[in-house]
Amino acid sequence: MPVVNRIADYAKEMTEWRRHLHRIPELGFDCPETAAFIAARLREFGVDEIHEGIARTGIVAIINGKGDGPTIGLRADFDALPIPEATGADYASTHPGKMHACGHDGHTTMLLGAARYLAETRNFSGRVALIFQPAEEDGGGAGVMVEEGMLDRFDIAQVYALHNAPGFVPGGFYTTPGALMAAVDQFHVHIKGVGGHGAMPQDTRDPVIAAISIAQAFQTIVSRNNCALDDLVISVTQIHAGTTDNVIPETAYLNGTVRTFDPRVQQMVMQRMKTIVEGQALSFEVGAELDYEIGYPATINDVDKTRFAVEVAEEIAGKDRVLGEVGREMGAEDFAYMLEKRPGAYLFIGQGETAGLHQPDYDFNDDIAPVGASFFARLVERAQPVAK
Repeated sequence: MPVVNRIADYAKEMTEWRRHLHRIPELGFDCPETAAFIAARLREFGVDEIHEGIARTGIVAIINGKGDGPTIGLRADFDALPIPEATGADYASTHPGKMHACGHDGHTTMLLGAARYLAETRNFSGRVALIFQPAEEDGGGAGVMVEEGMLDRFDIAQVYALHNAPGFVPGGFYTTPGALMAAVDQFHVHIKGVGGHGAMPQDTRDPVIAAISIAQAFQTIVSRNNCALDDLVISVTQIHAGTTDNVIPETAYLNGTVRTFDPRVQQMVMQRMKTIVEGQALSFEVGAELDYEIGYPATINDVDKTRFAVEVAEEIAGKDRVLGEVGREMGAEDFAYMLEKRPGAYLFIGQGETAGLHQPDYDFNDDIAPVGASFFARLVERAQPVAK
């Protein structure tokens, strides 16, 4: 896999960084050990500024280039997931019940590799803002960093990010201009009935039946209320009720996710869910409350910046290993908050035939870290070349 020669020189060290991070997974915004490791490496590299404590444990580091110019932002997330690890690796998680099951340890390593190279060579104009972000999995850390004024504070003009992709050719890239990933919302339905003996259902108001009917009715929103040409996913992912076989419980709960691209579709779903919950509650003579949480917005790549990023990816990986218009998908990503405010692009980098994301036996492919670092480095050099 073609990489920048200097970055290839410290590929072994990058593997060591990544595996150290893999051992110390932390969740959400509470990532002090991870942040301390990142800051220590940045100091070793000789970056010009290190700003800590953004979104609690986030970091923005600045590297000055040769001459005046704009600031380009490169982002890596570094939080983990609440999943017990099952890789059996000798560098497996030392924090029980937590693991890097999405490869954010690898994302951070790729950006650290680019940081070391850019701090050494400075073959660009303007500045690079290295954005190390917590709470991508839960909490919307990107949105919090934006709300705290990061983009304006550091005068960031454009932003880019990478995510590893199991099942795609190792070191290859893919993305698409425009809408890439969906907006993601959550819904919670709390149902209160009247419990009682399982042998005497006539004396109860069964919340279990109400929950089942609500879950089934939610699925008709996709098939009967939404235009087939508008992407929409509604998934009920949890139903909880009862404690034993001979008692009809008093309460039930269901929860799930909604994925959309069009705000009109999102509003339609919210209204239909409200109507369904109210109607089913009346039908079964139970109380029911819908709590609908609007989450990450859709990830929308800037068309021109995406085409540019694809050109850089082709330079690194070769044209036959880069797909520039793969279409959109229903996953979600909080980098969307940065792309709402600044033009840029989000790309996937293949990591080969490995376990899937968010699985207990997943592990990042260390071989692709120098490729991702090379992409980030060349992106900066080409976007902001040194004036001659």
